Amino acid sequence: MGEMQTIGTWWMWSGFGLFVVAMLSIDMFALGRKGAHKVSAKEALVWSFIWFSLALAFGGALWAWLDHTSGRAIADAKTMEYLTGYLLEKTLAMDNIFVFVMLFSYFAVPIEYQKRVLVYGVLGAIVLRALMILLGAWLIAEFHWVLYVFGVFLLITGIKMFVFADQEPNLAKNPLLTWLKKHMCITDTYHGDKFWVTKNGVRWFTPMFLVLILVEFSDVIFAMDSIPAIFAITSDPFIVFTSNIFAILGLRALYFLLADMADRFHLLKYGLAVVLMFVGTKMLIVEWFNIPVAVSLAVVIAVLGISILLSLKSTQQTPSH
Repeated sequence: MGEMQTIGTWWMWSGFGLFVVAMLSIDMFALGRKGAHKVSAKEALVWSFIWFSLALAFGGALWAWLDHTSGRAIADAKTMEYLTGYLLEKTLAMDNIFVFVMLFSYFAVPIEYQKRVLVYGVLGAIVLRALMILLGAWLIAEFHWVLYVFGVFLLITGIKMFVFADQEPNLAKNPLLTWLKKHMCITDTYHGDKFWVTKNGVRWFTPMFLVLILVEFSDVIFAMDSIPAIFAITSDPFIVFTSNIFAILGLRALYFLLADMADRFHLLKYGLAVVLMFVGTKMLIVEWFNIPVAVSLAVVIAVLGISILLSLKSTQQTPSH
């Protein structure tokens, strides 16, 4: 029987849970009072900065607490794991943004209604990740070989992403979408930001509902990449969970910041594919060679930085139509 090794005590878990609920409430209610509105680049930038600062502040607090209770070596190691995990998850979250952009443009979701879908998308992602992290941590504690399964899965996913990076998925042929349209009454137009309306006693779902289902479905797909990826950095459920949730909390603000520029980051998909292949390889060779966490962090930053710089450089050279 394996044992889940974690630095998280019951009060750290509950404290973090309360913090997440409080921050989501502020995000949803304080900002939601504005109603449906277009999120400006300035608002998105401010919120992106707030989430990033909170994630770093949490890392600082974690280091100070562990330095006080467990010693400098453990504090340094665990904080490095947390920061690497956070950056890795933030990097992989970029792929979510490309999918959101594609879904919103395919369904022509009015920009002021996008915020509501993303709120539910983030909530769904948090619940989903919590369940998958607990399952993943339990599996690894019970059956160590699961790490190799994760490694192979990530390597194949990375290779597939690299090969098909330029191919736009055809949403019209999406089996989930086809099934929903066949089995539900769908309105032709949007009814504000409502997910459904009642006409003559019959419930009709709006295109907003279809977008929501596809956003939640994409959360499931992305969690299957990102959860195994972070277990390559650390198997501590508390570190895995906190770094993951901080990356997701900033997702909505990041979307509004990058949505208009998504086509300028077209080489980022290749960067994400390289990161997944690197992480998969790291998991597969761990028995013979353990790549230090600091090296993983440096690789993620370097790959991300290079793919962003090359993207911006190539889009500058091509004249805009």
